[in-house]
Amino acid sequence: MRGTPGYLAPEWLHEVITEKVDVHSFGVVILEIICGQKNLDRHQGEDDMHLLSLFMRKAEERQLLEMADKKSEDMQLHRKEAVEMMKIAAWCLQSEYTKVFQGLVAAETDLITASHFQQ
Repeated sequence: MRGTPGYLAPEWLHEVITEKVDVHSFGVVILEIICGQKNLDRHQGEDDMHLLSLFMRKAEERQLLEMADKKSEDMQLHRKEAVEMMKIAAWCLQSEYTKVFQGLVAAETDLITASHFQQ
């Protein structure tokens, strides 16, 4: 098995690997760009070390706007669009990643809820 920790889809451990798992990695990269931090940052506290865990927690708390990179003027000026991109990342990261890749799952389904992503 090859790959960078934090970018590998969980399916790599238990299922046959196809090109569709790249969708997961793409979702991780989208979040890194929007949030301005790496997926795994050992300099952060334990609760915030893993970007995906932090993302899920902020989504549940309806605080996704706080995740936009505070050092990026573009992200701050376009926070609504940043949240829309976070929705795309969440879509890529959902458990039914193969259906997402094939276009069979609506963007609003199987996420925490669409309302979590609206600020």
